[in-house]
Amino acid sequence: MALKATIFKVDLQVADMDRNYYADHALTIARHPSETDERMMVRVLAFALHAHEALAFSKGLSADDEPDLWQKDLTGAIELWIEVGQPDEKRMLKACGRAAQVVVYSYSATSHIWWNQLAGKVERARNLRVVNLPAEATMALAKLAQRTMQVQCTIQDGQIWMSCGEHTVQLDPALLKE
Repeated sequence: MALKATIFKVDLQVADMDRNYYADHALTIARHPSETDERMMVRVLAFALHAHEALAFSKGLSADDEPDLWQKDLTGAIELWIEVGQPDEKRMLKACGRAAQVVVYSYSATSHIWWNQLAGKVERARNLRVVNLPAEATMALAKLAQRTMQVQCTIQDGQIWMSCGEHTVQLDPALLKE
């Protein structure tokens, strides 16, 4: 018998001073049985960083041909494709061909090794941005995970603060490719 996804409810308040975006989002997240709390919370963070009324979670790990999050226009064209983790170069280049903009958020302690192997292979992709999140901070984000959460995300001058209850995590992302 296959394991079913675990459903998480997130009330997300975004205050993005860098984009002048302030909104509340009620998110329902299906966490795949093989997904960790850390990866799920990085998906929530990615949503907050790109928050928009058209941004949506896809089938994620359940579908090979879909990103973790995406934003489509009214015609169905993919405006934004967001991957979480360490995708291979074929997946990233394929995404770059399908979407106007592709963003990858890596968060592992081994991200530098992954990136050193791929940097030259994806250099020609002009619509690709790769961001590394500090592993210590994303592990702290995992500790915020609850089945029902009220999360506040504040973004200012490239720094990010994620809060849930009395706990706050500060993240300083490093841009690997613009």
